[in-house]
Amino acid sequence: MKNLIVLILLLISASVYSQSDSTFTFKKRVLENTEVDILSSYYNQEGDNASVIGGIGDEKITDFTPNIIVSIPLNDDDVLTVDVGFSTYTSASSSNVNPFDKSGASQNANNDMTGSPWVASSGASQKDTWTNISGNYSHSSDDRNKLWDTHASFSKEFDYTSIGFGGGYTKLFHEKNTEINVKGSLYLDTWKPVYPSELISYDDVNGDLYRGFFANADILNQQGIVTNKNSITWDPVNYSKVSDKGRNTYSLSVSFSQIISRNAQFSLFFDLVQQNGWLSNPMQRVYFADRSNYYIGNAESIPDYDTRKNRDVFMLADDIERLPGTRFKIPVGARFHYFINEYLTVRTYYRYYYDDWGITSNTVNVEIPVKISQKFTLYPSYRYYNQSAADYFAPFDTHLSTSKYYTSDYDLSKFSADQFGFGISYTDIFTKAKIGKFGLKSIDLKYNNYKRNTGLKANFVAFGVKFVRE
Repeated sequence: MKNLIVLILLLISASVYSQSDSTFTFKKRVLENTEVDILSSYYNQEGDNASVIGGIGDEKITDFTPNIIVSIPLNDDDVLTVDVGFSTYTSASSSNVNPFDKSGASQNANNDMTGSPWVASSGASQKDTWTNISGNYSHSSDDRNKLWDTHASFSKEFDYTSIGFGGGYTKLFHEKNTEINVKGSLYLDTWKPVYPSELISYDDVNGDLYRGFFANADILNQQGIVTNKNSITWDPVNYSKVSDKGRNTYSLSVSFSQIISRNAQFSLFFDLVQQNGWLSNPMQRVYFADRSNYYIGNAESIPDYDTRKNRDVFMLADDIERLPGTRFKIPVGARFHYFINEYLTVRTYYRYYYDDWGITSNTVNVEIPVKISQKFTLYPSYRYYNQSAADYFAPFDTHLSTSKYYTSDYDLSKFSADQFGFGISYTDIFTKAKIGKFGLKSIDLKYNNYKRNTGLKANFVAFGVKFVRE
């Protein structure tokens, strides 16, 4: 009898424990361990439409960008991510903010200062380093169906500083098959204006061409004849310095994602972006068709000015780029991913873009990951892009001085572009390779070749390694 009572008490205890335990749901950590991503990329381009020189000239750029991203689980629900990186670049175009820099410009037979859109100067603007640090804090609900996050960033280069912050909210429905995400951001940017050397020199001496930089420089007309500085000569009457050195960007992003079958997923997204402030680049020259052209350098090279034959003459700017103080952008797009089998997936992407400067564009991207083993995946891809020209764009020396806004930046021109890419990824979910307390989770390598129908060509190589702390 005693044994029976003990057995009954044990059964009741187990039943009570079981009922009590049935209300407890195991909660998996959002991020199990600290993860470290080490990324780097190299970019180079070549072209003949440098915006700093009014739409012609050498566009050669090289850029190297390393990044470290650390994601730290603070507890079961919260993750802190810190991203630190910098970008160091050299630019033939930017160097010609001052094409007459004595350390870079050549000398002609008469020992006069010369410059050229096709010869990089070695002035201070030839190279620079952009630095950035950003942080993101995210919190997930117990059921993992809701996520809140907030972010902040700071970046700086020699003529530009940016501070950004914002937040987002994600909601999952229908057993996590449906996802809605809303995100808002604000960026407060400040210019430290850098102007073309001839324009800032002109301003410094109040137009007196016998003083300052111009004191010992001959100014040539279109025929190569030295002009009289007391009469008709170069006079950039439209030029004035930047009055508003700030730029604010407000953005709202909304996306919707749906798993529609075991093999297919699609998502829709749109952004609303409003920019206010100084939206032009004070480094970029503009030349007017209704104003006479004037030069410094070798008169014999003037007929070849817009070709690479020109190595020693430079046209004086009429003004800097000027664009409206507001810009409204609306990108709308969709993604569709289809899992064909365990070896092959198709990822597609389309985006339509509109802004109130007159630009519309279309982007189509296709990527086909091919899994060749348990650890290796290949990523061939193709991207097509086209856009219309901004209302304020015109090529070199074709703007009119009577216009309110003008630019010869070919990023705002009409063009189409093709990009072919190929990548390879190595993944080891067991992180067998170790470096100290960190296991190697993945290695990624990707190459892209980019070509515009305007002649711009670029190559991009990216490399990334992910480690997980064990």
